Amino acid sequence: MSNKLEGGELGERGYSRDRRPELKQVVAGALLSEDGRPIACEVLPGNVADAKVLLPVVDRARERFPLGEVCVVADRGMVSREVIQGLEARGVRYILGMRLRRDKEVREEVLSRPGRYRVVAEDLRVKEVWVGGRRYILCYNPKEAKREAMEQELILEALREKLSQGPKALVGNRGFRRYLVAEKGTFKIDPNKVKEEARYDGKWVLRTNTDLPASEVALQYKRLLLVEEFFRAAKSLLETRPIFHKFASTIRGHIFVSFLALLLVHELKERLKRKGLAVEWKDVVRDLMEVREVEVMHGGKRYILRLPLKGVA
Repeated sequence: MSNKLEGGELGERGYSRDRRPELKQVVAGALLSEDGRPIACEVLPGNVADAKVLLPVVDRARERFPLGEVCVVADRGMVSREVIQGLEARGVRYILGMRLRRDKEVREEVLSRPGRYRVVAEDLRVKEVWVGGRRYILCYNPKEAKREAMEQELILEALREKLSQGPKALVGNRGFRRYLVAEKGTFKIDPNKVKEEARYDGKWVLRTNTDLPASEVALQYKRLLLVEEFFRAAKSLLETRPIFHKFASTIRGHIFVSFLALLLVHELKERLKRKGLAVEWKDVVRDLMEVREVEVMHGGKRYILRLPLKGVA
């Protein structure tokens, strides 16, 4: 997660997930357990690339915590050749998302390998593919494939409309370029490129050095949704951004306090779940904000009385 920074020692301009590259930022990362419990957080300069972060974080986690066997699950933004080599050199198991279009081996070997998918769930099919001793899991979501195919058709309809207005109408639209080919000073839709794009609909590819079944590899990777939910909570519930601090220590302190608050949120949700209570966090906060106390003096003694709780408090 990137955090906008109003001044500060750690602030650097880098890749902005908010599409504000002119602003300085810091990068905040979190280490979560398998069940989504926050364990540790990291604060880094805003110009540090995601792929440069993973190995140092793994090393620090192994030093700080009594970990036995470690399995790193990371999305494609964290993956590079150096990361894979580093994990293997450390003897760390991994499940990594791979880039479909940019990785030649994935594009030409994995996606082209024949074989039947195995049904894991209504929205998940998996197929194991080995390439030169490297294990890949090709995953397919038929619902997502249908949605992406419909989106592609809408893009092509818009593209045909733009083409009818002349080539100048295409200037600045990167989304159209993948479907076009230049011909005699103009552009036209290339059916081969359209077919190539359709190959990726509903698919994602994982690389792993584990011996887990293909279905379990895919399900473990989908647990990255816990991380996404964590950072959505960090942005919306705790209002951590922007950060109005100057010194590195206070910036780290600001984010760490937010991290502790998220840990408390997680713990509260777990306790509610164990009691069989299905309560929304925002409702808990709303009703707790209404809790009031009254100070009463009686018989020379001071008493603090709490007014009756309301709602889910």
